[in-house]
Amino acid sequence: MTQVNRLKGGLIDQSRAISFRFDDKWMKGHPGDTLASALLANGVRLMGRSFKYHRPRGPLSAGSEEPNAIVELRDGARREPNTRATTAELFDGLTAQSQNRWPSLAFDALSINDRLSSFFAAGFYYKTFMWPAAFWEKLYEPIIRRAAGLGSLSLQADPDSYDKGYLHCDLLIIGAGPAGLAAALTAGESGLNVILADEDSLPGGRLNAETFAMGQQPGHDWAAETAERLAALPNVRLMTRTTVLGAFDHGIYGALERVSDHLPVPPEGKPRQILWRIYSTRAILAAGATERPIVFENNDRPGIMMAGALRAFANRWAATPAQEIAVFTNNDDGHRTARDLLAKGVTVTAVIDTRPDAPKGTGYEVIAGGTITNTSGRLGLTKVEVTDARGTRRSVTCGALGVSGGWNPNVSLTCHQRGRPTWNADIHAFVPGGTLPQGMVVAGAANGLFSTHAALTSGADIAAQIAADLGHTATRPDLPQAEDTPLAITPFWHVQGAKRAWVDQQNDVTAKDIKLAHQENFTSVEHLKRYTTLGMATDQGKTSNTAGMAIMAEVAGKSIPEVGTTMFRPPYTPTAIGAFAGRARDKDFRPTRKTPSHFWAEEQGAVFVEVGMWLRAQWFPRAGETHWRQSVDREVLQTRASVGICDVTTLGKIDVQGADAAAFLNKIYCNAFAKLPVGRVRYGLMLREDGIAMDDGTAARLAEDHFVVTTTTANAVTVYRHMEFVRQCLCPDMDVQLISTTEAWAQFSVAGPNARKLLQKVVDPEFDLSNDGFPFMACGEITVCGGLPARLFRISFSGELAYEIAVPTRYGDAMIRRLMEAGREFDVVAYGTEALGVMRIEKGHAAGNELNGTTTALNLGMGKMVSANKDSIGAVLSRRDGLNAPDALRLVGLRPVDRSKPVPAGAHLMTKGSPVDAAHDQGYVTSACYSPNLGHSIALAFLKSGDTRLGETLRLVSPLTGVEHDVEVVSAHFVDPEGERLRA
Repeated sequence: MTQVNRLKGGLIDQSRAISFRFDDKWMKGHPGDTLASALLANGVRLMGRSFKYHRPRGPLSAGSEEPNAIVELRDGARREPNTRATTAELFDGLTAQSQNRWPSLAFDALSINDRLSSFFAAGFYYKTFMWPAAFWEKLYEPIIRRAAGLGSLSLQADPDSYDKGYLHCDLLIIGAGPAGLAAALTAGESGLNVILADEDSLPGGRLNAETFAMGQQPGHDWAAETAERLAALPNVRLMTRTTVLGAFDHGIYGALERVSDHLPVPPEGKPRQILWRIYSTRAILAAGATERPIVFENNDRPGIMMAGALRAFANRWAATPAQEIAVFTNNDDGHRTARDLLAKGVTVTAVIDTRPDAPKGTGYEVIAGGTITNTSGRLGLTKVEVTDARGTRRSVTCGALGVSGGWNPNVSLTCHQRGRPTWNADIHAFVPGGTLPQGMVVAGAANGLFSTHAALTSGADIAAQIAADLGHTATRPDLPQAEDTPLAITPFWHVQGAKRAWVDQQNDVTAKDIKLAHQENFTSVEHLKRYTTLGMATDQGKTSNTAGMAIMAEVAGKSIPEVGTTMFRPPYTPTAIGAFAGRARDKDFRPTRKTPSHFWAEEQGAVFVEVGMWLRAQWFPRAGETHWRQSVDREVLQTRASVGICDVTTLGKIDVQGADAAAFLNKIYCNAFAKLPVGRVRYGLMLREDGIAMDDGTAARLAEDHFVVTTTTANAVTVYRHMEFVRQCLCPDMDVQLISTTEAWAQFSVAGPNARKLLQKVVDPEFDLSNDGFPFMACGEITVCGGLPARLFRISFSGELAYEIAVPTRYGDAMIRRLMEAGREFDVVAYGTEALGVMRIEKGHAAGNELNGTTTALNLGMGKMVSANKDSIGAVLSRRDGLNAPDALRLVGLRPVDRSKPVPAGAHLMTKGSPVDAAHDQGYVTSACYSPNLGHSIALAFLKSGDTRLGETLRLVSPLTGVEHDVEVVSAHFVDPEGERLRA
């Protein structure tokens, strides 16, 4: 197929031809084409089918607002559904398929829906599928699910990568049209750090689609030269192919950069797309405006397009949908399209202007006061029916029709923080309201300033004011002379009497549907949207909302501003889920985190276990050990006999600083922290707001205004989020700051009777580690190995004399090697998480199995820790009667009467002789192990009134594992119940 509709000129490279395929037909295009422009040049107007009625559709626009020309790109795993042909850049070998049709685009069997449209009016889903109720699951829902959707997924893993990044700037400029370029030039030359983002591959906006001059040169040349000038400034970042998706709190914007979408395959090491989080001090929205259609009978045939889109295809991409074109307009912009098409050699058969005083045309007929009452053509437009001012009807032959109903400023981003646009009667469109996102100002056509001169001036003026506000001397560039034509428009929204006049073309919403919604009392614009699906297509109503509001206003007897408009939400244009996920997929979804001693542990042959996202040493087998229990038992016995070392870096570590740090922790923890002396550590219990135990840990006071809080490994993130919520939302007036330092410090537990002796060989001699100089629950900042900064905490999870020593993470590997070397004379042993668990059960310490999200301080035997002398989160609700019943569960220890029997975790406790059922359940085992110190199995359990039942014999039953035998209730403190060892 030849390029029958290719024109001369344009901004494409017609010296080179590239091949592409659409619906299994190979065609030719040129570098710089979009898929839509190349298809039009090849004589293809039919590119898709509508969602509900499967009506034939071609492109309506030339940009990201396109509702109709939605296709599938590429093959195999890279297949990308629901892509706008108007923004898909052509490359050699591109393959594209039409979608939402069967068996072919030209003959779609589901177009039968169009003939049955009287049964599928607005709201038919809600009315049809209500009865009988039993049909929903087996009949209605499967049918709807099979019919729903447009494109289809490949169901293969995406071979491309996506990334995320962070950028900071003084000024973010959104849109590189004349306003954006003038603003960037002013701000950049004034010394501001500027980011200029535009969704197009070419800076310039409408300058690339128009023929008017900027000074003595074409507008597109001025845009290209200005972009080069900006690229030469080191403080300006020009980001093309980048769509700003949303405006968020505190001047933060989300932006999607399409790094490789215009290439067959991303270059080696490059992502396909990058989702940027941009932190800006100020922002200028210069996103331009979107042309809006006029609604009339059968206004959706392929070949019917926006007049500005026809002009863009002709001037920028040297393509036209047909050689004979008509224009339907209510403003002078339609005549501009006619003149530009004539200059390109395209025949303009007529300009139908709704205004009785329409201007005369040169080279084309003007039908003043005329309207289009119908169109013809099954798979593409062939002619339009026109009624002139006298009521006379006639036919106008044309293969394409340009429609111009005026322009709507692109206000979407101004509404992302619940700002409402306001109606501007001068341009008959909504403009940004008074409530804008923090730091945002709107320039150019996005603010209703439609002339090029006004856009340039407003961009430069706003940027100069921002530069002055930020303490810079504003440098005003010399701006070229540009067109300053006043807007001439008479509003005309739809042709009266039309039966099937399309408002939202992708979702097949007609003017009749809007009138039906009003008749059925869905008069709120938000109800109208959901009842008819107006504005719910992929263009978010960019081409349909204003016309829909105008029709609703007319039938309601109100003005358009009284009817109002719907809210706009992020993202501004459809965005791949892969971009939001970034690299967080496959193994990177939960990246493995390795402790600072990981490589040393590998050298020792450690067996590792996943703990959350961490990989921790579980035990360290030695030659001759054939079972994991042998290794664990040895590690436990050797630690309690002499000294052992365990990497505990994975425990959450949170720095809490500020004048109110102590008061803040007093609020967070249920026990008191306000009077904790400097240099001391205190065990703390944290409750949820409902009084349930959230986490336990320690808080070490290194200075009056500086604490280090530790958390369990599993809850490190949860606790940090909770503390940030309290800081920001519950206690915003407190002088306190938080930062997670879990990864900043490598931390090792040194436990056992010889722990002090080992540390004295590592800690610099000026620090006194004696029992008097550094007692139990002491902490301090020290130095080790000749001056390396470190922290030392005398705390014990094993029940032995123990310390935790922390050094900057980069020294973690060296530290474990130094500790093991220093401990050689004490027969030091490295122990893993299994030995750690055994020793904590022997000591009766609660851990994750006991802090399971259902237990209280009372259950854990810590009820007295909930201070009644201060307010703390969860304290009040922890005193609820239901959580303090006389027979509440209490933490106890268990040992088998027959010492050879196991005690499995999860087993339940029953009184002797009672039935084994839930009604007679007395409690359950939370943690269990074999104790090499005691020579038999032991366990921790929750037992009803457990504190009063020590010495009682119960039945332990585990139907799942087939275990049933008698156990004795004992204290949870199996080893050193008086705590003499840890205080030694």
